This record gives sequence, C-alpha cells and structure tokens, in this order.
Amino acid sequence: MICFLILVPLAVGPAACSSGERPQDAAPYDATAHVSLNTGEDGRAADPDEPLEITARDGNRITDVRAVDTAGRRLEGALSADGSRWRSDTPLTGAMRYTVVVSTERGDGSPGRRTAELTTRAATGGKRLEVDLGPDDGTYGVGQPITAELSRPVRDAGQRAIVERALTVRSSPAVEGSWRWMDDDTLHYRPRSYWPAHATVEARGALEGVWIRDGLRGGRTEPLRIRTGDRVEAVVDIDDKEMTVRKNGEVLRTVPVTTGKPGFRTREGVKVVLGRQAAVRMTGTSIGIPAGSADSYDLDVQWAVQLTDSGEFVHAAPWSAAHHGRDNVSHGCTGMSTENARWFFDTVRRGDVVRHVGGDGPRMPAFGNGLGDWNLSWEQWRGGSALN
Repeated sequence: MICFLILVPLAVGPAACSSGERPQDAAPYDATAHVSLNTGEDGRAADPDEPLEITARDGNRITDVRAVDTAGRRLEGALSADGSRWRSDTPLTGAMRYTVVVSTERGDGSPGRRTAELTTRAATGGKRLEVDLGPDDGTYGVGQPITAELSRPVRDAGQRAIVERALTVRSSPAVEGSWRWMDDDTLHYRPRSYWPAHATVEARGALEGVWIRDGLRGGRTEPLRIRTGDRVEAVVDIDDKEMTVRKNGEVLRTVPVTTGKPGFRTREGVKVVLGRQAAVRMTGTSIGIPAGSADSYDLDVQWAVQLTDSGEFVHAAPWSAAHHGRDNVSHGCTGMSTENARWFFDTVRRGDVVRHVGGDGPRMPAFGNGLGDWNLSWEQWRGGSALN
C-alpha cells in the first residue's frame, strides 16, 4: 500500500493582516474633547489666585500632566487615585504663559494627549517679596559670594524651595555652586571651591508674580553681573608670624607680622576681604575694652584691610615693629610695617581671600561676622539649601 502525506495549510483568519500593534503603541489620540481645564479655556486669561485643575471624562483617565511656564519652571501637582482629576499644588504665577500637556488613557489602554496654552492675569493684591542681589556690579576676588537679601522673612521649607528655585547663578567658565540659607531673609551662593580667576558671574531672579504663600507673591529682582580678578590669596601663619601672598599661584611676597596676643587671639580660618580704608581710627572701646584699662587704645591706623565685621583688619602697625615676625602682641588684628601694609592694601580687593592658620585662637564662624562661607565643607554648605 502506498500512503500519501497530504499537507493542508492552516486556515488564516483576518488577524493575519494585523500589524501586531498594541493599543499603547498607537499614536496618541486627540484628547481635547475629553479633558477640560478649570481656567484659561477659550483664550480667556487664567486666574492666578486659583490652582490649575484638569478633569478627564467619557471613560478617559489622566496618566500624566506637564505644565511648564515660559521661565522653564514646572508646575507640580497631584493626580487622583482614579486618574479623573489633577490639581496643582500651588496657584499659578501671575502674568505668565504656560504650556500644559495632558497625557490620557482609554479603557483599552490606548494613549491620548491634549496640549493647551494658557496665559494668566497679573496678580493683584497681597504683599511682594523683593530680592536684592549683591554685591554691587564690579570686579571682586575669587572668594566673593553672591548674596540675596529678602524683603520679608521666609521660614517654611516649602516656601524657601520656591524662592531658591527662582534664583539662578551662572558663571563663565562654569562651576558647580549652591545657595545656602544663612537666616530667614538672607541667602549666599558660592561654588564648591573659589571662583575661577577672570570669570563672569551673573545672578538673576524669576520670582515676579510667583505664589509663595497666601498673601505673598514674588516681586521684581534686578539682575546682577560681576567679574573676578586675579586669584589673590594671603596665608597668615600665626605660629611663624609671617604672611605669604600669592597671585595666581605665584608667591609675590612673604612679610613678617604680629597677630593677637593671649586673650585677644586672632581667629583661625578663611576670611574674605570686606573693604579697605587708607586711614581709620581704632579704639579699644569698639571691641569692648574699657577706656583707661591696661589694654585700652585709641590709634589712627593706616592702610587697613577689613576682614570681619567685629573689627579684625590687616594694617600698618609701626608701634609694634620690634615684634613683627617675633611675637604676637596685637588685639586680634594682623599688623606689619607701614611699607608692607601699603603694598598689601594696593594688592588686594574686595572678595580676595585671607586665611589664618596655626595658633590656638577661636575658629572663624561661617555666619555672623563677615564672610566666613568658606569655613564650611561643600557637603555642609549644600546642606543649607532648601532644594537638597
């Protein structure tokens, strides 16, 4: 018997013509008719005093909302558990344009999308938080921080994050940096290490109209632009009683000095030049020394470079010339010959760095006595940011 094997092709149904495309792989459908905004529809200006609410209907659910203003800030919000509603965490910014992209999904999993543009009215009423950026425009040393003085205190962590996010600092060459809250109405910005020499640093605020809390919105902030000069650093060795000054890494001069005697020890640590005075009257009473006591003094001092708010200077001290390089006999200042003091006065500018090392004096505080910002490690500094 001869047997034949007959091969019968399997029936091919309509599915054989399918592309295998899953619903979620399809191009998004237009969800405009299924998604509505509570404000700003039909070209009407949106109310900045209201949060943005987005609602889905007709069996659609919201999967994501991205609302970004013209300053590049994303409006954060929360999506309901069933995906039917999204609501922003805060009211909108006044006099601002937003692009809102709403992603949706049907019951079969197919994706949809609606894009809307809305513009808000200018916010009226309430108080304004003004920001004064510093220092003034000009050229500074590489240790100069950027400062932001607020017209009103901000204590809440979430409100601080809103303010800090609106303040930007950029430098050329670019370096990593961070803001830190010094107190409720002051922020400082510094890089991980000093600014590069001959850099351009620009600070801006984009806080105008931004809701901070009920009754308080951001006001205008004037932009700031400064430059840095050469990298000038002075290191004062308290034990060896000498000061070495470098410019862009090259030693310019090493000079004998005297620093604070017992009971008036000079603070150790990094200080930033606050200013210079060719002549200044210094009195013991200004730092709490009683008039007529053994330590009392009243002197006209030349070539004074200020390092702290409490009155620590680098200056000429001809009256103690015999002790320069030998003994520490001052009331906390760093004294030297008139010639060397004049040279130092002419060499440094605001923002230059003076570091005192050695000795057994107190540490220079990070806050409250000039610019002690560099006495914190980078990790400690960043820990004071509301965004970390």
